[in-house]
Amino acid sequence: MDVMRQVGRYAKSDGVPRRSMIVALVVGTIVNLVNQGDAMVAGHALNVTKLLATYIVSYFVGTYGAVSYRLHTNRQARTSLLAR
Repeated sequence: MDVMRQVGRYAKSDGVPRRSMIVALVVGTIVNLVNQGDAMVAGHALNVTKLLATYIVSYFVGTYGAVSYRLHTNRQARTSLLAR
């Protein structure tokens, strides 16, 4: 359970939400243009579910990357201290 607490803490700290939001906006926009660009150009209705899901998934992927990096770094630091 300690790891889950760390995950929650890391996901909310040190600018992770802000950086993940920026990643989601950039990546989500690019992916939406690729997936629905033809509908946008033709003036057709967009699939709102796909549009929102693309941004949400991008946000979670950015957060996952930051949290997993911090967990890995924390694990390495503890291993380094134990080896001394």
